[in-house]
Amino acid sequence: MKNSGLYIHVPFCASKCPYCDFYSAKADEEGMDRYVLALCEEIKRESEEYPFSADTIYFGGGTPSLLGAKRLNRILDEICKYFTPAENAEITVECNPSSADQNFFNDIALSGFNRISMGLQSFVDGERKILGRRGSGKDVLKRVEEARKAGIENISLDLMLGIPNQTPESFFQSLNACIDSGVPHISGYMLKLEEGTPFYKMQDKLLLPDEDAVCDMYIQMCETFEKAGINQYEVSNFAVKGMESKHNLKYWRCEEYLGIGPSAHSFMNGKRFFYPRDTEKFIISPETVQDGNGGDFEEYAMLALRLKDGLKESETLSRFGFGIPKEVYEAAEKFKKFQLVEINEEGINLTPKGFLLSNTVISELIL
Repeated sequence: MKNSGLYIHVPFCASKCPYCDFYSAKADEEGMDRYVLALCEEIKRESEEYPFSADTIYFGGGTPSLLGAKRLNRILDEICKYFTPAENAEITVECNPSSADQNFFNDIALSGFNRISMGLQSFVDGERKILGRRGSGKDVLKRVEEARKAGIENISLDLMLGIPNQTPESFFQSLNACIDSGVPHISGYMLKLEEGTPFYKMQDKLLLPDEDAVCDMYIQMCETFEKAGINQYEVSNFAVKGMESKHNLKYWRCEEYLGIGPSAHSFMNGKRFFYPRDTEKFIISPETVQDGNGGDFEEYAMLALRLKDGLKESETLSRFGFGIPKEVYEAAEKFKKFQLVEINEEGINLTPKGFLLSNTVISELIL
């Protein structure tokens, strides 16, 4: 049986952060119980249509830890029953410090969860408050230690740059705190004002760092983590060698994964499809919407160029039967002189400066 990734979406949050446009809503205990029941039934149904062994399992949201250990363990038990996890499968759950404690980590570790992705955003409490984050930076560190005590060493922290009231000095404070925490993985994202969010509506009132300052922060992040042995492997992701997110690498390598839950996307058997952003509809009558074919060279190259390793000649040849087209190399040459891309016999990759302009550079190379 082949191996694939499995994504489970948990569409619940205690409150909505003002910058977030991921699909989520508040829920009571009864609503979460109804959702878990529907999710378990859909896991069984989808396993019949798409049989595979899950070598990565990722619970995202929303706030999966809001479900509590008992519900999460029930879902994972159902997954293990129908998508028999591969040996040493990476099993991740996203957590917020306010909805996890030592008992929570103990319980999920016993069930098989072995990786935590923790919502941090900033170690500076004033910045956290503006972002709508509950608890303090010290609370995050406490949760990291509790996860370790439960035997979960594979921990990732989410960090944001370009947020309201942030300065180069305060960002450096968060960078150093991430390093001092000893976690092996950090995701560093630039704030994007998404249409429909409170931040988007009040953007003129937000004290945001200017574009040059944000670019400087990004380069500072890359250099600071590199010196600490936390190496960049994707536009926004950094890890100690061997601790890269196996699940997310499936997305960037254009490999197969199945997503279950409202707003969850999938790529299976060359097709892309998704569930609508409607929790009640998912509970009553879950159906996916077809989203066309996937995995052609353009899509593969666009995703590969998000990785530090970039677009490889040998991997392209193995997958498509041809190497990187000549016109892609020719388009890359004009960015090389600005130190935005590197070109060698292995292929093409973006530099940290190139990652800052990744959307523009990649579209020029591929489209």
